[in-house]
Amino acid sequence: MKYFGGCDVGSTYTKAVILDEAGKIVADTTIRSKINSEESAKLAMEEVCKTAGLKGSKDLAYLIGTGYGRNKVPFADENISEISCHAMGVHVTDPSVRAIIDIGGQDVKGISVDTDGTVKNFAMNDKCSAGTGRFFEAMASAFEVTLPEFSKLSLTAKNVIPITAQCTVFAESEVITLVGEGKPTDEIAAGIEMSVAKRCFVMAKKAGAVDSVTLTGGCAKNDGLKEAIEKVLKLKVVELKTDPQLMGALGAAEYARQKGMAKK
Repeated sequence: MKYFGGCDVGSTYTKAVILDEAGKIVADTTIRSKINSEESAKLAMEEVCKTAGLKGSKDLAYLIGTGYGRNKVPFADENISEISCHAMGVHVTDPSVRAIIDIGGQDVKGISVDTDGTVKNFAMNDKCSAGTGRFFEAMASAFEVTLPEFSKLSLTAKNVIPITAQCTVFAESEVITLVGEGKPTDEIAAGIEMSVAKRCFVMAKKAGAVDSVTLTGGCAKNDGLKEAIEKVLKLKVVELKTDPQLMGALGAAEYARQKGMAKK
């Protein structure tokens, strides 16, 4: 049996996936990224190989690196952009999906997926961290709650308190002021989620979303954001059966499987 790997070195988290010859996930891992991308990749690959019962990356028939630090993945046979890998990862998880909004640690991408899992079109906002994983971390910090707690906070809101600031720094200051004034935290959180959902509008259009869209990246686990996107964009958010944060690594592993199997 041959095994194939994908390592997605992101700015915030590093993910790794190992597939068998049939395309089944044998092992996966998600770790907090280090300052050094190569160290992040090494740690993730060591952990995922151990889980799969392999001695190390050299036991893999083919390994592809992707993500922010894709050029720093040790032993990788090649690297492929995270945009292509997210599209392929979603495709093998749910072939019916045609539009993706990927919310990473530092950027937001809109991706249109073709019937074979390749990218038809994409758009990326990497000029500002507002609406990214870093943004949500800052907001959770302002509320003094964990990210999982923050992601559900807006679900109980009966009203929405608009957040007017577009910058992460100013938005955090605005939120702290509102909390200090005693405004309902769930309604402030709802305003934050709505603000991010509006920023996703252009990305959804670029991705060719007509009636539905899938979210990938760690922020895809934010229930409040999913609800806000459905309200603002009037699109159904399709939930993936596999962890949406693994899509880049899964797509990289699938590309590795295809290339490795073709070498027979």
